[in-house]
Amino acid sequence: MTTFDLSPLYRTAIGFDRLADMLSNASRVDSNGYPPYNIESLGEDRYRITMAVAGFAEDELDLVTERNTLTVSGGKQETQSEDNSEFLYRGIATRSFERRFQLADHVEVDGARLENGLLHIELKRELPEQMKPRKIEIGSGKSPLIEGKRDSQVKAA
Repeated sequence: MTTFDLSPLYRTAIGFDRLADMLSNASRVDSNGYPPYNIESLGEDRYRITMAVAGFAEDELDLVTERNTLTVSGGKQETQSEDNSEFLYRGIATRSFERRFQLADHVEVDGARLENGLLHIELKRELPEQMKPRKIEIGSGKSPLIEGKRDSQVKAA
């Protein structure tokens, strides 16, 4: 198992301790690898998770978001074949699963669709208006608050 030294991240990033902890824990979670998935970046603020869920119908899959966690689970009812045949080899996995994805702040699920045995989950990041970058004008001279305070002190005298 590969381990990563994240101490340089702690030295250069202030307030990102949670991010470094998530990176450390990522290698320890979901060791069985079922079902396989891809994570794609579709642009600056859009992402897609694609999971291979062959054999599952829409009503057998559940997607739940709670706080910053997306949980995808699937459960298949064990059905007997109508002609009572038995499998000599069973390579298509239909076992129940639960996979959790840790979402960054302000990332929300935009939609999901099941297509050709692949579950596509669309994600988008929307920053609140107060968190978006804004340009601050640099003024010359004294601050208006200080000047206003001096004017009121002069009038009172």
